[in-house]
Amino acid sequence: MTTQPDLLYSEEEEALRSALRGLLADHCDPAGVLARVESDTPHDRALWKALAEGMGLAGLLVPESLGGQGASHREAAVVLEELGRAVAPVPYLTSAVVATEALLACAGEEAGKLLAELASGRTVGALAVGLSAGPGGGYGLVRREDGALYGELTTVADAAVADVLLVPAEDGGLYAVYTSDTAAVTVTPQVSLDLTRPLATVTLDGAPGRPLTDDARAAVRRALRAGAGLLASEQLGVADWCLTETVRYLKERKQFNRPVGGFQALKHRLAQLWLEVVGLRAAARNAADALATGSEDTGSEDTDIAVAVAGAYAAPVAVHAAEEALQLHGGIGMTWEHPVHLYLKRAKADSIAYGTAGGHREALTDLVDLRPPA
Repeated sequence: MTTQPDLLYSEEEEALRSALRGLLADHCDPAGVLARVESDTPHDRALWKALAEGMGLAGLLVPESLGGQGASHREAAVVLEELGRAVAPVPYLTSAVVATEALLACAGEEAGKLLAELASGRTVGALAVGLSAGPGGGYGLVRREDGALYGELTTVADAAVADVLLVPAEDGGLYAVYTSDTAAVTVTPQVSLDLTRPLATVTLDGAPGRPLTDDARAAVRRALRAGAGLLASEQLGVADWCLTETVRYLKERKQFNRPVGGFQALKHRLAQLWLEVVGLRAAARNAADALATGSEDTGSEDTDIAVAVAGAYAAPVAVHAAEEALQLHGGIGMTWEHPVHLYLKRAKADSIAYGTAGGHREALTDLVDLRPPA
């Protein structure tokens, strides 16, 4: 008999949300994020330290035996919801989720050592594949010659702040490359729509790589699947903020001496958006629960289906919520000073991260055997 998942938030998850929201209110206000993305250092290292060292969130998915919290993807999903609500410029998804999941698929002393370093938060990791790579898609590989790595990888998210890169090679192995080896590793920033999650090109020219596993494909797939599944929770946070702030603003803004939110046409638009956000919450929670209960089985079909459903549904809802927020905020919404453009850019960038909605729908048709007739 199959046990039905409980998608409601537990008391512990709500407590985590409350503590994290308080921290973000104090250290990640919209004005501060706007100022940071205009600077040469978009990553908020002080906030990352508070999250990683102060709250221990960088090691949520890392076993306690390696210095982590030994928590599940459900707790990580709550963290990503709140980080999405704040469009926080920290490498949580890329380091504490994607890079960590790749290392969890590796056995050996080197992988264990790296997991402990990532759990502490003092080391930031990044999987060196393009941000658009989905769980079942292709990605760039580098070549390995005489024990060194050569090649170029583009659109690697948060590579600029990473201390270690997890690099898949043509020989089938996954290698750890420390960016401190500046003579052989070059990280060049790329123009990114989402200024809170910068992209970069990584060039390796004889970089020494420490072997982690000889089955990079399985490790990368596990990492990208977790990234795609938990990205939906970040998109939920983005959409929820957009809906909440738009409702608040329309209650305050007046036209013809009455609140704009009282107009019937706008009520209908907000009601429709609320329904979409509720659906997104269910899909995101289901994906997080499936990852939490089936994370050790990288071939679990139920987990693949849950992730594909969340990936197919989340991006359109987050983009729609951000577009509605921008339009319904009127003239102020079009200004740089108002933070709504940060949410629109995050939603747009997330819509092609770890697979597009169309790619997830196509994967879903294979998983549930519902391909259209030729």
